Amino acid sequence: VFTPGSPQLASLASEVVVLGAHYDHLGRAGGVVHPGADDNASGTAVVLGMARALAAAGGMARTLVVVFFSGEEIGLLGSAHYVTHPPLPIERTAAMLNFDMVGRMRHDRLNIGGVESGGALRALLERVTGGDRLDLVLRESPYGPSDHATFYAAGVPVLFFHTGGHDDY
Repeated sequence: VFTPGSPQLASLASEVVVLGAHYDHLGRAGGVVHPGADDNASGTAVVLGMARALAAAGGMARTLVVVFFSGEEIGLLGSAHYVTHPPLPIERTAAMLNFDMVGRMRHDRLNIGGVESGGALRALLERVTGGDRLDLVLRESPYGPSDHATFYAAGVPVLFFHTGGHDDY
């Protein structure tokens, strides 16, 4: 519990948490249209919903940056730009949470990558989801072909939320 004006609260406010998702998709490739409902309208919808809910709840102790990237499909261009030109120093970023293809959950399974990229991320996820009906598949590796990779390469702990591939990609 932190009281207004406490040193703990001021310390947390100096830390940044980035919530991100990309909004581009393949479009037309090889004569096939890829509309992008899951990759990645689903991720952008989740991030927008989280931002609205957090704002309605009065915010959070850490500084929250909500960002929607473009150019993910052609080389992580938007997230690379963010990491090299952040609105707040990248060294202040405590974590980046990336939501990519989260719209096709099956069997209540949610994959979360990068749980070993930050000191207490695994324990935090296990604590906040205890008793939840979700089947969390916690993956240690922070590597993956999505925007969180540029943050991890810059030394930022990451979590990558994904509900798995499917035939409608």
